[in-house]
Amino acid sequence: MPGFLAGGSPLKPHEIEEVGDVAGKSLLHLQCHFGLDTLAWARLGAEVVGLDFSREAISEARALAERAGIAAEFVEANVYAAVEALSGRRFDIVYTGRGALVWLPDLVRWAEIVGALLEPGGIFYIDEHHPIGEIFDDEAEELRIRYPYFHAPEPDRWDEPGSYADPTVATTENVTYQWGHTIGQIVTALAQAGVVIEFLHESDSLFWKRFPFMVPGEVPGTWLLPEHRESVPLVFSLRARKPA
Repeated sequence: MPGFLAGGSPLKPHEIEEVGDVAGKSLLHLQCHFGLDTLAWARLGAEVVGLDFSREAISEARALAERAGIAAEFVEANVYAAVEALSGRRFDIVYTGRGALVWLPDLVRWAEIVGALLEPGGIFYIDEHHPIGEIFDDEAEELRIRYPYFHAPEPDRWDEPGSYADPTVATTENVTYQWGHTIGQIVTALAQAGVVIEFLHESDSLFWKRFPFMVPGEVPGTWLLPEHRESVPLVFSLRARKPA
């Protein structure tokens, strides 16, 4: 937060490069949480709208926009109700970032909503954790498979203390439910929604230490697997375009 308020950006260099020039374009950030990435796109010239179903997150996003002096609109709504909540508005860019897809039980419906929210010729972009990276044991001290890649329709139930921001913080609501989606399911859902996949890029590095056994990468702030680096993708980015 201090870095952002001082002019820094949480967006990764490859995101900015792969999305392209956003100046003067309308950009919708789905599942925007408290709006940090949303406001970073606004700083690059986009006319931004952030949408999230958390009342607390949207309240914090609005307060952050005011504190930072950045023009932005934030809407409280479930992603599955986004078309109605936005009164049928369409956007040049629909964006979603890391850690968004695991909360979605219905990927096909989500992709249809993405398509409905895009202007003809508009682009959808996602930068997300690679599903293959979710199969490893996140409590082990070595690379070891623990979870399935192909998931049942039912969600995984987790009951863990703290949060991803601070594992040591005292919390009362610890139970979460997450759905696993394969790369094939993600691409197929978008293709069936009528958008054209322009690229799917995969990377072997993370910008945070996902597993205790990861080692620092050559690029400052990145983390790599200590072995089999060339065999396992950890992040993917995808851009798709709605036909004009």
